This record gives sequence, structure tokens and C-alpha cells, in this order.
Amino acid sequence: MLLSLVLHTYSTRSVLPAAVMMGTAPTYVLAWGAWRLLSAVLPARFYREVDDRLYTIYQSMVLFFFENYTGVQVIIYGDLPKNKENVIYLSNHQCTVDWIIADMLAIRQNALGHVRYVLKDGLKWLPLYGWYFSQHGGVYVKRSAKFNEKEMREKLRAQMKAETPMYLVIFPEGTRYNPEIPKVIADSQSFAEKEGLAVLKHVLTPRVKATHVAIDTMKDYLDAVYDVTVAYEGTVDHKGQRKLAPSMTEFLCKECPRVHIFIDRIELKDIPEEQIYMRRWLHERFEIKDKLLIEFYDAKDSKRRNKFPGKSVHSKLSLKKTLPSLLFLGGLTASMLLTESGRKLYVKTWIYGTLIGCLWVSIKP
Repeated sequence: MLLSLVLHTYSTRSVLPAAVMMGTAPTYVLAWGAWRLLSAVLPARFYREVDDRLYTIYQSMVLFFFENYTGVQVIIYGDLPKNKENVIYLSNHQCTVDWIIADMLAIRQNALGHVRYVLKDGLKWLPLYGWYFSQHGGVYVKRSAKFNEKEMREKLRAQMKAETPMYLVIFPEGTRYNPEIPKVIADSQSFAEKEGLAVLKHVLTPRVKATHVAIDTMKDYLDAVYDVTVAYEGTVDHKGQRKLAPSMTEFLCKECPRVHIFIDRIELKDIPEEQIYMRRWLHERFEIKDKLLIEFYDAKDSKRRNKFPGKSVHSKLSLKKTLPSLLFLGGLTASMLLTESGRKLYVKTWIYGTLIGCLWVSIKP
């Protein structure tokens, strides 16, 4: 019986973080909505500055759970500038935690509020979040022939016109690398072989459209491109085969002891402008990622496994960066729920905020 209780307690480790992160969403949306109305007559730049500060508060609360609560070790390799920059962030994609990794790096540059995502179109229907991500500068895109290049360029130009700081996160693979769905991996490798490209083992063949549109549109606005390779320790079975990377729930249950992040900062002048050449360049970057991951997972020398080559830094995030946001948003939400009128407003925000959000994203890009 005691063992059952211990196992049950372990399985609910993610309940508290999930409850707080989801539970404070209406409070956050109400605060953001109030500012959106107040700033309606102000220049877009002023709205964006406060919006970025509000986003920093929420996301730093999220990072309290993903870093301080889990106690995960974040190991950083390569060149992560200390100062914030306008960048495009390109990364391999294997699980939902990949979105959090971008936040982990951004907060270490004091650029957390500047994080914006290129997201697959279906995510715009997420309650509250889908609408807000679009308002915060996120770009929803459809795959292959349905990709709307004009729409994406217009949104990015609007961001530049408003002088919006940009930490634009793109996952060029378009979908997650999942060892449990070998057909996706096989199709990706078959496509690469057909196109005369190197066949990749630990990443999928990247798609160039979103990356090309983003770099081409903002080339005079960006400082650099961050090429990021992420590996989660413990994602290999006893036979040495790749396992599924941790989900957010598993990560919050402390099932990932260390995250390894390799950053390569690339100057814009080193990236070809034409899409046909950029496609080759992007594939070459993913070849480099693949070699890093082969070294990480498959190195013959066991001492070289579970690490990337080169110098590394164990980067621990201070509670000062995250705990105040948790206390602030948690306190506001608790105070709202203590009164009947507050509870009604809370519930209505979930219901009407979701409905308005779905309506908005259905008519706006």
C-alpha cells in the first residue's frame, strides 16, 4: 500500500505545475486585455513594450517549473551572447519541451519577452493561448502547397514597422522526430535521397519555406541566426536505440536529468539569399546537427556519449528570475478566486476568451 501511495504521488508531480500554468492563464489574459484596450490610441511600439513585459512575467513563471521545480541541469555549448539580439532561432524538433528550450536560452539573454513562434496552423485553436500567441507576434503557417508566403511576410513587416524586438523560433523539420513513428523518418530519408541530399539519421529533412521567408523579409532587421541543437539525456534504451523525447508531463515529473543545448551563432552575411541555395545551406546545417547527435547518442567511446563536443557550461537559473512571477500571478489568481464575482469573471474569461479567440483567428491571419 505504501508503494502504491509513493507511485501515485510520483505520477501526480506534474499536476501542480499544470494547474498553476493553466490556472493563471485567465488572469494573464485579463491583464493583457486591459492593456490592449488602454493602448488602442497609442503607437504600436508602446503596446509591444508592455506586452513583452507581461509575456516575460508569464513565461518566467513557466520556467520556474521547468527549471527550478524539476531541478534539471541545463548544459550549454557554443556561443550564446549575453546581450539580447534580433534573431531567428532554428532548432531540431522532437517534443513539446522544445518550445521551452527557446525560453531557457532567451531568459539568459534578458530577451524572454521577445520570443515569438512560427507555429503550425492547427495550434491557433488552443483555448486562450492560440489567440494570444498570434497577438504576441506569432505566425501560423500551413504546410506544403497551402503555405501562404504573402501572409507571413505581411505579418513580419508589421512587426518590423512597430520596431518589435524579434526572437523568432522556427522548427524547420515541420513535425517532430519521433522514433515510435518510423514511417515519418523513412519518408523523410527517402525524400532526401530522391533530391540528392544527405540522408539524416537523428533529425528529419528540413523544409526551407518559412526559414527563407523569415530571413529574406527581415534580413536588414536581424543581428544573427541561432542554429540550436537540443538533446535530452536518457532518451536511449538499453540497446542504444533512440527513445521518444520527454513530453512536458514527463519533463515536469523530473524524468529528464539533463538537457544539452549546442548554439552556433551565424552571421547573416554567411547565409545565401536565394531560396534554392538557402535550401542547400539549411540542409547542411541539419547535417551538422545530425553529426552532433550521432556523437551524443552513438559514439563508440562511451565517455563521449551524452555530451556534445567542446566546452560546456552548467547554467543554473536563479530563483530571482522566476519566483517573483510565480508569486505575482499566483497571488492575483488566488485573490480573484476568493470572491464570487471574481470566480464568475474567471470562468467567463475561459469561456468567452476562448470563443472570441477562435472567432478572431478564423478571420485574421
